[in-house]
Amino acid sequence: MSFTTLGLSPALLQAAALHGIHQATDIQSQAIPPILQGRDLLARAQTGSGKTLAYGLPLLHQLAQTTSGAQRPIRALVLVPTRELALQAGQSLRALANHLPQSVRIHMVYGGVSINPQMQALRAGTDILLATPGRLLDLLGQNAISLAHTETLVLDEADRMLDLGFSEELDQLLKLLPAQRQNLFFSATFAPAVQQLAHTLLRAPVQIEIAAPSQDMSLIRQRAIQVDTPRRTQLLRHLITSEGWSRVLVFVATKLATEMVADKLRRANILAEPFHGELSQGKRNQVLADFKAQRITVVVATDMAARGLDIAELPVVLNYDLPRSTTDYIHRIGRTGRAGVPGLAVSFVSADQAAHFALIQKRNALAIALEVVAGFAPSEVAESPRGVPADPNGGIKGKRPSKKDKLRAQAARQAH
Repeated sequence: MSFTTLGLSPALLQAAALHGIHQATDIQSQAIPPILQGRDLLARAQTGSGKTLAYGLPLLHQLAQTTSGAQRPIRALVLVPTRELALQAGQSLRALANHLPQSVRIHMVYGGVSINPQMQALRAGTDILLATPGRLLDLLGQNAISLAHTETLVLDEADRMLDLGFSEELDQLLKLLPAQRQNLFFSATFAPAVQQLAHTLLRAPVQIEIAAPSQDMSLIRQRAIQVDTPRRTQLLRHLITSEGWSRVLVFVATKLATEMVADKLRRANILAEPFHGELSQGKRNQVLADFKAQRITVVVATDMAARGLDIAELPVVLNYDLPRSTTDYIHRIGRTGRAGVPGLAVSFVSADQAAHFALIQKRNALAIALEVVAGFAPSEVAESPRGVPADPNGGIKGKRPSKKDKLRAQAARQAH
């Protein structure tokens, strides 16, 4: 659909056209009109669906027509879960605002960098503030900003924000916002916590559900390899060298694991770096730049890299730890096999994770044969998911322990 039918100003349409933006995506065409009408919104939209402009364009439209004066109170607050999303969304909106005849001030604040430059920049006032919750609370605690005049609250990736443990911060921030405001919730899933928050805060919201943007999953070859938990790093090193992987994004469960796995790989002369939320922004930017430029081989990341991270022609994604959420499996492997370029997604499956991997397959309608790599046969072999045959060509042949063997092994462990 053309943007010309959505009620946006000619100046904003011209600014969008200068950046090659002519046709509205589904989420944009459905969200922009009710936002311009002042309605609350609950939208389900995946990363890559165009949701930033779905709320950004109507915010720019409204503010460009009403902003004036030197002192600018924060009129639109956009809360995001990560620094990367704050920067990405803020830069997109700034690029459009730069072409408008009326000035719209946009700032991004996030942790991991010094707070002083952010405080200095905010003294001149801002119309749209994109913020991570922790840094926003820091600024409020130092009386650097006020939310007293905020007219619109946007929660971008609300489900991710709640998953990352921002519930308490959100509660504190909501108490500081005016009761009368427009609320816009964008979420990739309508998880129970998101629904509860929406029920509490939204007033007669317009509800929108947009199917995930299509990605040709046939471009992603998926493998699952059985391995004992203590031998995963050895197997990863073996695969990188034996299969000639030039770059691989490795997903682990915790920040500590990113550091430990990256350190073990470096000690094996494999260029690897951790990527998690406690790194400074400068370090995170450098890791991504080095990875994109192929100066490092491996990035070991938490699930903060599962959405929104776009690495051109990334050949391999590996699940060192399986994701807790079955939907996050698709988000993770979707970092490869993009823009028509084939990719490989590998999952390590230990015996105690076999049932969870079976659930991941069931929920995502997958059938991935379990392999065993020669030299890395697990001591306890995971059962194949029901209806999924063992790979006749993958790995080595071996005798699966009988029920009696398993009972004997269990008794021996208990004896020690």
